[in-house]
Amino acid sequence: MKPIYQYFFRGLITFLPVALTVYVLYLFIVWLETLAMWAIRPLVGDFYLPGLGILIGAAMIFGLGFLISQPVTARMLSWVELPFTNLPVVKSIYSSLKSFADYFSPSQKETQQQVVMLKLPDNEMTIVGLVTRQNMQGLPPGLAELDHVAVYLPMGYMIGGYTVFVPRSWTTPINMSVEEAMRASLLAWMGGK
Repeated sequence: MKPIYQYFFRGLITFLPVALTVYVLYLFIVWLETLAMWAIRPLVGDFYLPGLGILIGAAMIFGLGFLISQPVTARMLSWVELPFTNLPVVKSIYSSLKSFADYFSPSQKETQQQVVMLKLPDNEMTIVGLVTRQNMQGLPPGLAELDHVAVYLPMGYMIGGYTVFVPRSWTTPINMSVEEAMRASLLAWMGGK
């Protein structure tokens, strides 16, 4: 009876990631298509091409990126952000998500985005982390004077993580993209076959 359970769970573990990914993509596409139909129905009547929602969504994201790149629009965005940056609870959520998104922004310097192995002296344990800050300038007194780097240590399943300030000599860069490291951390570095 034991092999039957093993086969079932192996099949389930193989099927679930694919099925959930396809389902989430399906929901996103259906949402885009519904939104596009709602937006253009008044203009074109019953005429509609499948996939137009994806095209309109991509065009809107591209257009927003172009607009935000303009200095005048960037200043206007700061006014739109005012309520999100001044309300107590909303401020915490918004600023955290914005900082996280900005970290992965293509405009960030590549040197800022670095995956490292963190190893304390006289300790055999190694921890993989992400350098989030190369210097301490702009931080409160006490931290600003240190010749340290900030290393974010993500926890498995993205429950959270810790940021530690350590001497640069404790870190060793590894040849891995930030995206690969975050994906591996999400799964608690569980190995493949």
